[in-house]
Amino acid sequence: MDVLSIDFGTSSTVGVLSAFERGPRAIEVDGSVTMSSAVYVNDDGLLVVGQDAERRARLDPSRFEPNPKRRIDEGAIRLGGADVPIADAFAAVLRRMGEEAERQLGHPPAQTRISHPAGWGADRQDVLRDAAAKARLADVRLIPEPVAAAAHYASLGRRAGGPIGVYDLGAGTFDCAVVGVTRQGFAVLAEDGLPDLGSLDIDQALLVHIGRSVSHADPAQWQRLLRPQTTADRRARRALLQDVRDAKESLSRHAQTHVPMPEPFGDVLVSRDELEALVRPSLLRSAELLAATIRRAGLTPAQLGGVYLVGGPSRMPLLAGLLERQLGVAPTTQDQPETAVAFGLHHVPLGTTSDLTVPAFAPVRPPVTPPRPQPWQQARPPQSAPPPPEPRPKRKPWFLALAVLLVAAVVATVVVFVIRDQAARAAADCTQTTERDRAGFTPCLRLLAGAVPDRGTCKESDHVAQLLGAQLSVICNFTGGSVQYFQGMTTEYIEVNTKLTPAGRGTWDGGALHGEYVASVDKKSSIVVFGVAERRVAAIYLTEEPRRLEDLIAGFTREVKPA
Repeated sequence: MDVLSIDFGTSSTVGVLSAFERGPRAIEVDGSVTMSSAVYVNDDGLLVVGQDAERRARLDPSRFEPNPKRRIDEGAIRLGGADVPIADAFAAVLRRMGEEAERQLGHPPAQTRISHPAGWGADRQDVLRDAAAKARLADVRLIPEPVAAAAHYASLGRRAGGPIGVYDLGAGTFDCAVVGVTRQGFAVLAEDGLPDLGSLDIDQALLVHIGRSVSHADPAQWQRLLRPQTTADRRARRALLQDVRDAKESLSRHAQTHVPMPEPFGDVLVSRDELEALVRPSLLRSAELLAATIRRAGLTPAQLGGVYLVGGPSRMPLLAGLLERQLGVAPTTQDQPETAVAFGLHHVPLGTTSDLTVPAFAPVRPPVTPPRPQPWQQARPPQSAPPPPEPRPKRKPWFLALAVLLVAAVVATVVVFVIRDQAARAAADCTQTTERDRAGFTPCLRLLAGAVPDRGTCKESDHVAQLLGAQLSVICNFTGGSVQYFQGMTTEYIEVNTKLTPAGRGTWDGGALHGEYVASVDKKSSIVVFGVAERRVAAIYLTEEPRRLEDLIAGFTREVKPA
């Protein structure tokens, strides 16, 4: 199948095409594998993109937007006196890449995969889907950027085992994530980001630094460069910003470089040391945020299969050193880090009708063809089949069906707050899964289960574990409810990426463990999600019938939590 993969970025867009039974290859647009994401509106309202937009911006910069992705929440952008819907601006960029792919293939690609930041919620993803539809792209699949980056590095055979840490410094934002790798796909275990850190922010910091050196020569003219009022002012500012950007990139290769300045200012010599002093605090913030994200995934840097750098700014020599000192692990990059996401999109395994990538904020759907039929996945009988049997009384396995069906709803609706407790950290080794009892419990997971296995029927649930990116899962059914236990998946996986208005929350202690729980009650179900502080273990308690909040918490305390 012909697949077009598009990494739609803030300042540049990269396309990769897989066709003719050959491996993926980058699409060149305007002679480069990175196409500018800029848009320009003509007098007739037609939007042009890429180098054409960059060239025409010299004529009238007011019709030009260099970074439309950064303005996704505005709804529309003002270009040349007209309000252009943001989805139309996105569509123009995506359409240009689709047209080039179609030109090379002779027909439109059968499938299109488009990346997006892991933190984009449903509203922003809908804007991207709307843009893809306007661009007439076929069979569109949206995939989180860190998942694509992890898939790329895994495809190169560089992963030594374990989840992958992704450090993505783009033009508009910084994003980081810990991505788990399962046999069926990838799952974002934890993610975070900084909306005020990207290469554009680094450019701005360098521009301000240069201004301190030259603005005294003509303060009024310098202010006109910063806040242009006329077409001539906008042209001068645009040229200066490009020269500043080129100087920043040059300092990744050279110790110093000159920045050409417009009249009446003299050219400025800047050094790598000056640039690093400007950006060090921001890059240190990003390194600390990645370390915190790894901790929220319940891991240490040493447990990761690798930490990979994505995005053009990751070439800065300062960055690798900061990350190694912060994490104790040397990060890895490649010659063209700006293409990693686009190539990785091709390697993310997708089903035929549903996306098997499991971003934490998206509802989890079972695969189309499971390894073995489960009671809740049986198809309805055909029309010619005899009538179904009369309903049978409820039995305990019904809770197993309910548990798995509600896992997706829980992931989409429950937020769990987990606190840190050093004493619980030593309670059990939650990194190994080789030692298991007959029900499938590891010693670590058995501690969380407490007395539940002694009064219920428990068994492994490998399918659910694989789907959610957990190391293992065990479900226990007992009179009045069921509990699904997970090892290798923290409750913060749910906390960070889902939404919930909890009915109640609190802390629990028992069995030398400590943690927090959150309870959710509606007309259809009563649920308590709980986990252990500082451990990668969590559980979902479901009751047979809806309960009042106080009864639900009392039942959890009496029947489920470790004594």
